[in-house]
Amino acid sequence: MEGWTKLQSSFAGLNLGQSANKFAKGFNTSVQATRERLGQVAADDITELPQEYKDLEERVDNLRQVHLMLLKVTKVYETETYDYPTQIQESITELGTTIGQGITNFAATNLKGTGVPVPSAPVPQAAQHKTLPHAIGRAATNAAATVQPTAGAGDEKLSRALTAYAGAWEKIADARVQQDGAIKAQFLQPWQTTLNTSITVAMKARQAVRVSRLELDAAKQALKTIGPARLEAARLEVENAEDDLVQKTEVAITLMKAVLDNPEPLKNLNELVKAQLIYYATAAESLSTVQGEIEELSVAAEGEYRKSRDH
Repeated sequence: MEGWTKLQSSFAGLNLGQSANKFAKGFNTSVQATRERLGQVAADDITELPQEYKDLEERVDNLRQVHLMLLKVTKVYETETYDYPTQIQESITELGTTIGQGITNFAATNLKGTGVPVPSAPVPQAAQHKTLPHAIGRAATNAAATVQPTAGAGDEKLSRALTAYAGAWEKIADARVQQDGAIKAQFLQPWQTTLNTSITVAMKARQAVRVSRLELDAAKQALKTIGPARLEAARLEVENAEDDLVQKTEVAITLMKAVLDNPEPLKNLNELVKAQLIYYATAAESLSTVQGEIEELSVAAEGEYRKSRDH
């Protein structure tokens, strides 16, 4: 600890210009922070910040954590394929088509005028949404078409049920795309904006308070060991540091209050819930309707089956 005191004392005694003073402050701040971290500064020598400020710090930290926790999960809505079951297989097929088109384009350019036939380009598949609802709808549609050509009485009912089921999932799939779009626009983007702007600004203001507090405590430590020749200048430096800390603390308090009073997070959360509610309500309505249709077909098929067994 004596080494730190001697170093500060000799450093503070130098005749410094304006830029050097700025460097000296930064150096003394780093020294002060290191000493505090190593437990070489008594608790009484660390300037106590207002309780209001410390309470606001905790609340802003909690708000920031809330944003990070929800974003970590809900950012999945930015990727359409988050629940798609056959993404890998279809991606490989699409990659093959893309490579085939590239080879054809290359051949068309380099074989032009040579008389060598250019290979025909593979027909690109139409772009398809890759979500679980879309996958279920397409599977049910293909299943219905597979049953239809050889349909007897029972097969015909199964084909009709599959067609109705596919229709229900087409509605759900459309609602799913609309849900994801609404969540991205009305929740994810503004939620991320709040985190990157007002919360970040408040965090920077707090960092400025920390640096100012360290500068003040470093100045106070220097005052204790200063020689008579620079005593008045050192006192003035402490006073200036105190004024700076008060000003920066007031600014930080104002910014943190503004962050905490901001109604946007609640508004954004409401938009998230609303988008999810519309999607699940659409899914529930569609499935409820088709379930009634399929149940009627099931009861009819069971009745026909039992009747045929009785004969």
